[in-house]
Amino acid sequence: MDIDRFWHLVESARSSAAADGVPFDEALVGLLAGLPRQEILAYAERFGEVHGALYRWDVWAAAYLIGGGCSDDSFMAFRAGVISLGREWYERAVAAPDSLAEHPAVAEAARDGHDEVLFHEEVNYAAGAAFERLTGSRDAFHEAWAEYRPADGEAGTAPDMGEDFDFDDDGEMQKRLPRLARLYLGAADRA
Repeated sequence: MDIDRFWHLVESARSSAAADGVPFDEALVGLLAGLPRQEILAYAERFGEVHGALYRWDVWAAAYLIGGGCSDDSFMAFRAGVISLGREWYERAVAAPDSLAEHPAVAEAARDGHDEVLFHEEVNYAAGAAFERLTGSRDAFHEAWAEYRPADGEAGTAPDMGEDFDFDDDGEMQKRLPRLARLYLGAADRA
């Protein structure tokens, strides 16, 4: 699945969710369940690539500020939430995670003290849920995935996450993510 098709599916699910008043992950599962199995697998592969591109310390720091902390599992949910924002916001977050401070939902959540604004765990499992809807089997996706993507020997390669830093160091967070720090720490911009 090429990247344009992937983002078209995400945007279609976003539109459907808004029109039907349902959560994004439910709209995405419904959309994926209408596709051929091979296309669902191709979506899952592309999702993994897009999700993996967000696996960086600076993105994790943004999640840490927005979520009031962020465990490994929560970071998976956060990355899925960024994808659910659509291509434009995803690309902005990849280029500069601090740009998430400009997203209306993030700004509103900061004002209201909500810390779950971009944490959408169920989006991670949309392809599996679509397979289950099609087949009635919880294991169908994993079986199909094992045939689609046999182990390639690179699973142990650690991604380059960039420079690690202390998320609990307010000064460091203000320096690296000034707009998010201003929203969540009440910090002055120290550009």
